[in-house]
Amino acid sequence: VQLQASGGGLVQAGGSLRLSCAASGRTLTNYLVGWFRQAPGKEREFVAAINWSVGGGNTYYADSVKGRFIISRDDAKNTVYLAMNNLVPEDTAVYYCAAAYGSGSTWYAQRHMYGYWGQGTLVTVSS
Repeated sequence: VQLQASGGGLVQAGGSLRLSCAASGRTLTNYLVGWFRQAPGKEREFVAAINWSVGGGNTYYADSVKGRFIISRDDAKNTVYLAMNNLVPEDTAVYYCAAAYGSGSTWYAQRHMYGYWGQGTLVTVSS
């Protein structure tokens, strides 16, 4: 699976952005897709994930983004989205999408479980 992340940019605090993670090489059926982020000088951390099921999938969020970010998938486009609302400067980071085969219901936040990674897209939130 090849993953291509896009949609990053510069936004003011309180603004919104939507990131996209387009997959190629195979469909995302039965794959868990996650978003992680890495701020300067910090470790890469889990942001959100969505697994696959007929008619949709289960979603998982880090506490820091719950209620502000929404992860979704469009299987027809083989793409996963991360809608980020009410952004704060602490959201500034390089955002990465990743994929892993399986439901991930118990390990969705563990980055070492993801075997496929896209390149990052930079999100900068100004105060």
